[in-house]
Amino acid sequence: MSAGGEPYSEALSAAARRAAEWLASLPDRHVGPAQSAHDLAADFGGPLPEQGMPAAALVEYLADKAEPGLMAMPSGRFFGWVIGGTLPAALAADWLVSAWDQNSGLRYATPAIAAIEEGAGHWLLDLLGLPPDSDVGFTTGATMANFTGLAAARWRLLADAGWDLDGDGLAGAPRIRCFVGQERHETIDLGLRYLGLGRPIAVPADSQGRLVAAELDRLLSEGTGPALVCLQAGNLHSGAFDPFDAAIRVARRHGAWVHVDGAFGLWAAAVPEFADLTRGMALADSWGTDAHKTLNVPYDCGIAIVRDSAALRSAMGLQHTSYLIHDVEGPGDPFEKAPELSRRGRGVPVWAALRSLGRDGVAAQVRGLADAASKIGSRLAEVDGVEVLNTVDYTQVSLAFGDDATTRAVTARVIEDGKVWMSGSRWQGRDVLRVSVSNWSTDADDVGTAVEAVSSALAAVRAMD
Repeated sequence: MSAGGEPYSEALSAAARRAAEWLASLPDRHVGPAQSAHDLAADFGGPLPEQGMPAAALVEYLADKAEPGLMAMPSGRFFGWVIGGTLPAALAADWLVSAWDQNSGLRYATPAIAAIEEGAGHWLLDLLGLPPDSDVGFTTGATMANFTGLAAARWRLLADAGWDLDGDGLAGAPRIRCFVGQERHETIDLGLRYLGLGRPIAVPADSQGRLVAAELDRLLSEGTGPALVCLQAGNLHSGAFDPFDAAIRVARRHGAWVHVDGAFGLWAAAVPEFADLTRGMALADSWGTDAHKTLNVPYDCGIAIVRDSAALRSAMGLQHTSYLIHDVEGPGDPFEKAPELSRRGRGVPVWAALRSLGRDGVAAQVRGLADAASKIGSRLAEVDGVEVLNTVDYTQVSLAFGDDATTRAVTARVIEDGKVWMSGSRWQGRDVLRVSVSNWSTDADDVGTAVEAVSSALAAVRAMD
């Protein structure tokens, strides 16, 4: 029997109802999960049953059993890591992507997805002020977006050095010197490791985690050969941005490729008031970001942007694919701009988010996240015993409460209380409680709840001393 609407309707109706119930529970539920993976193992493990389960009944079982192990990450009171939520239009579009079930690697095979993603790519370049002829690829997340940009850099740097990477591999190739800020995100190191480029050279950073351009110049001057410089838009703890203008001028003098890790900070370029943070960023060669973090589309959706189209497509494309049908009229296939050949149309929710918000709406959303972080930081700075360790210029706040033991105790208390979720970390030699404002739905009430939760946790820890 051919697949039609009837075999799906009951299961999809159940899924829609349970999804709506989950979303409706977010404003009031305990943010953290009530059960651990160990607690849930019996419900989802054991021997595979001999008999199957009807689709609608399976949906109900899945929702019932999983619910205690779900964290309210889409809640406006979730401030852990840098994760973000999901806009209604983007979530609905993602459901359509699953229903359409298109393998989106080939432009000829899935023209609608290709056209939507190409439209989203053009909008992104315009919105972020990046070179309009850059290539845009949709990856699983920021890690693979950075990997993609770095792969293009590796190909171009070695080609310019006269080395045939595709034919001869890396063995015997000129060594690429890789320079990163002392406080870069570890996924940059991961991407370099995936690419066989080895351990990078760390460039000293200032008190907010910004790479020092003069130090970059000094380190680049100490050697010769191909060079790759990785800059950062949005420090994990402070939210600070590297000095793009100065650093890229330095990199250019040394002939280096410049990649920007903008996992959550690239979106600041959409806000005119943040021009000082992103000035010069468009002069780089490649950029990576995660649309889930600040744009708020569903997982998974990273975005790789590369100015040098030939380098990107040489690094990511296929050379011998006679069985594939290529669209000769178009700008190339989507698989040439990302690590995967087969994938879902993950750029569709990006298009939906951008179309639903518009230019002004994106700016307002990013501005709102930064404003909420600023309010949390300024209000907590007035609480006795709270130290705000960073200059809150963007969406991150790092807090300490005297000694490390007290900070760890306050962090544990905040998580246990469950009114909000904030993650502990360690920054510049101190334990910190890190607040990441990443969700479009975080409002004034959520900000007040966050301030009260931290204040109450500190008071409770002090009362135990």
